[in-house]
Amino acid sequence: EIEQELTQLNEQINSLAIKLLHSLVPILNPDDVADLTSADAVIDIRAGTGGDEAALFAAEIMAGYETIAKAGGGAEDGVGGKAWDVEVLSLSRTDLGGVKEASLAVSSRSAAGNHGAGYQTFDSNQVNDPEAQVQQLLQQLGPYGFFQYESGVHRVQRVPVNDNKLQTSAVSVAVLPSVPDSQVTDTLPPAELKIETMRASGAGGQHVNTTESAVRVTHIPTGIMAYMQEERSQHKNKAKALKLVAARVYQLRKEQAMKDRSATRSSLMGGGDRSERIRTYNFPQDRITDHRCKVSVTGVQAWLGGGGMVRKFGPHLYQMEREERVGALEDDDQDDYETSGSGSGSGSGGHKQQKVRKGSGKR
Repeated sequence: EIEQELTQLNEQINSLAIKLLHSLVPILNPDDVADLTSADAVIDIRAGTGGDEAALFAAEIMAGYETIAKAGGGAEDGVGGKAWDVEVLSLSRTDLGGVKEASLAVSSRSAAGNHGAGYQTFDSNQVNDPEAQVQQLLQQLGPYGFFQYESGVHRVQRVPVNDNKLQTSAVSVAVLPSVPDSQVTDTLPPAELKIETMRASGAGGQHVNTTESAVRVTHIPTGIMAYMQEERSQHKNKAKALKLVAARVYQLRKEQAMKDRSATRSSLMGGGDRSERIRTYNFPQDRITDHRCKVSVTGVQAWLGGGGMVRKFGPHLYQMEREERVGALEDDDQDDYETSGSGSGSGSGGHKQQKVRKGSGKR
């Protein structure tokens, strides 16, 4: 009977410990919650090593992102989705239909965004079903929060249609929080911009050679640049270029602020890092593996085609980031202890070392 009671008490203690952990370390980082729940997203996609095969894979990734973004981050059956719009800011295709470079803007149709709706309720509600926890997390996220962990290098291994040898190719992705139109001027003061107009190049009809509709915007202090010629209107191309430059400049400043804020900032929160290999799509083995959370799923085409890999891996990575913050909290707690002697003592003059809680007055 006593053992049974002890078992019940241990279960209660574990439950209370989890509640305490969730209250101290919420699933969404308080430093980033505004961007994660409210910010729209700009997604840069660029074909890397692998030539035409890399470009074709970039096109597939882009299509997958567009599909799940138009579903508002929801599942294919519409469950969990919100109202999101997708706009192609820029697109450079190959002759085979691949994508050399592309930039997408994913925007919530709500003018005010989510503004953290449900942020507090996620960790305070007692939800024991892991799938329900995932759904609650996804419901909180805006476009940027939903896509942010797609940043990095996506590697694909498959046999090209015109070859019989396995080829490895790569596509880099950077996900940036979009700057609202009303804040672009604050982010990009006119004195810091160089705006050039020119005639568009390539296919597009008579207007390509007769009007200066293309626009190049350069942020002078950082050298960040965007060139747009997708629209016939110079005004629209300028607006798209400003949107893209503003997102890149904002992200750069955010990363610098993160470094200033903490040298031990979470390795998962780099944002826009194109150099880290994050995921492998192995077609011969029909498997996708995320190298950060060590999770694999089978059915490459199904996950890739509908963009479902974003929903699948994102919650695991949010949990990993939370665990990193828990570890940092424990390290800080250890730092609150200091080595202190028990006094000079008598005789030998030596002293005993022990850990003491700062400010506790206890030894």
